[in-house]
Amino acid sequence: MIRKPIVAGQFYEENADKLKEEIKRFLDYVKKEKNAIGAISPHAGYSFSGRCAAYAYTSIDDAELYIILGFSHSGFPASISLDDFETPLGIVKNDNEFGKRLIENGLKEDKKSHNNEHSIEVQLPFLQYVKKDIKFIPVFVDENYEKIADIIKKTIKETNKKVVIIASSDFTHYGFNYGYFPFYVNVKENMHNLDKGAIRLIEDNNIKGFLDYCERTNATICGKYPIACLMKILNKKGKLLKYYTSGDITGDYSSAVGYAAIVF
Repeated sequence: MIRKPIVAGQFYEENADKLKEEIKRFLDYVKKEKNAIGAISPHAGYSFSGRCAAYAYTSIDDAELYIILGFSHSGFPASISLDDFETPLGIVKNDNEFGKRLIENGLKEDKKSHNNEHSIEVQLPFLQYVKKDIKFIPVFVDENYEKIADIIKKTIKETNKKVVIIASSDFTHYGFNYGYFPFYVNVKENMHNLDKGAIRLIEDNNIKGFLDYCERTNATICGKYPIACLMKILNKKGKLLKYYTSGDITGDYSSAVGYAAIVF
């Protein structure tokens, strides 16, 4: 089966040529960092988060398999899909062999829950643009991130594949649209400081500290469990390449979202 795109024309250009131009425009700003085996990349509309995502995708290594850790905004539990995904740039092939091994090792398949979720889809056009003939596996991660990480690590070891892990997450969602008001003044500075506190813990590979920080501050980092799962799988320190908020683009901080590109 082929899972059709649901946010083409909303989060990114629906026309293939325009989409390529859009991605190239973001990548032209970015200087390659290194061959990363893991990355955290945002999943908002490209007009907001595309430049940030470009830092992550310019830096990732070539791999036999790209595992994209997303989550369900609708609240569906952890699962994988064995479907190929379609974007305006073509079909992204699912590594069914690896996916079936994940299922044997304890993950569940639930393709329906993946059909209307954008957190993984939004990563794919960038991945298609910077890498050729790719295979991927989409994985929803929930609070059982440790178990999911162990299953993924076991399966990588069993298959001996060269893998790159991508965690899909935006950072703080502040303001009226999100019902989150930890501060009312100096919003730009405070948003940056709030997110940078979480990012420093990610850079230090401090999973417990990162999740405790999210709980203590009520930080609205939507992909905190995909991030924690990536950290547990790789067990490496990260490096922040780019951070900004949507408010830094629009000048409107009444409702704003933070974006970070972090590589491992």
